[in-house]
Amino acid sequence: MTSVPTPIPSRTQYVLEEIKRRILTGRLTPGQALVETDLAAQFGVSKTPVREALKTLAGTGLVVMSQYKGVTVRMVDADMAREVYDVRLLLEPEALKRAVRRGASLDAARDALTRADRATDTAERSLANREFHRALYVPCGNPLLGRMLDEVRDQAALVSAVAWAADPSWEREAGEHQEILRLALAGDADGAARALHAHIASFVERAFPEAGTAAQEEDGQA
Repeated sequence: MTSVPTPIPSRTQYVLEEIKRRILTGRLTPGQALVETDLAAQFGVSKTPVREALKTLAGTGLVVMSQYKGVTVRMVDADMAREVYDVRLLLEPEALKRAVRRGASLDAARDALTRADRATDTAERSLANREFHRALYVPCGNPLLGRMLDEVRDQAALVSAVAWAADPSWEREAGEHQEILRLALAGDADGAARALHAHIASFVERAFPEAGTAAQEEDGQA
């Protein structure tokens, strides 16, 4: 009986997730070249799933495809940070506010904080923190709003990876996360949204002080 080969989409998904993980945990750094043949050899696949994975990552903004330079991990600068965090500041606090007001379960957010606290390395902690933020906005009751935030989620994580590599600030952010969750669990939708807005704004201000954000200029509204 001949074995059935693994479908290309499955191999592509595996390569996609592994490259993404390496980018978001700092193993692949901004500006680093991503060579199809090298990646194919590392993952034990042909170049086709690697090529498809890179196209998908380009669509999410994690890599850049150039006719002359090939594929590279996206560079992070103040302009990129401002664009991504403007979107987060405008949408994420509102999504959390709606989640709290509709009495959505925040068990996933609590679990993510526990994993972040118990993390033994930067990669594990980074991934847990990403899940914490997503667990706050996904139950907002508006799937489109959740998808819009998912669209910038990877880019926000790339900004964070670069910032943390230069200046780890886990303890401060962990405390802010705990306060956001405390307010949300207490049913204080407005307070939780304000705390989340301040958390997001202060992070990008510390990491990229030259960036500024349009949302910060709007009277700090969440």
